Amino acid sequence: MADPAHEEVYVAWRCAQDLRAAYRAKDTTKGRRRAEKILDAFHTCPIPEVARLGRTLRRWRQAFLAYFDTDRANNGGTEAVNGIIELHRRLARGYRNRDNYRLRMLLAAGGLIT
Repeated sequence: MADPAHEEVYVAWRCAQDLRAAYRAKDTTKGRRRAEKILDAFHTCPIPEVARLGRTLRRWRQAFLAYFDTDRANNGGTEAVNGIIELHRRLARGYRNRDNYRLRMLLAAGGLIT
């Protein structure tokens, strides 16, 4: 291992790699097993950020593990479109005509304007 001063960085990096490995496991059963180990371990990590992530994952346990039971289904696409709409909503402040605002959001979500 590197310099002891960098131990926290290494542990945090290792935790990130463990989480990535759970999501990237070719077999969802193995991925779920890894995810369950993460749920059992992260919340007790001495690194506050990792422990906070562990507590969050434990609160969202059912949704977190559902990824492995639903053929990797997630709401990433919905969140991406919502992010685009939110960006353009901020840019479109001042639109007074609801129809024009709606059309702008449809164009933005469809990728026709950036």
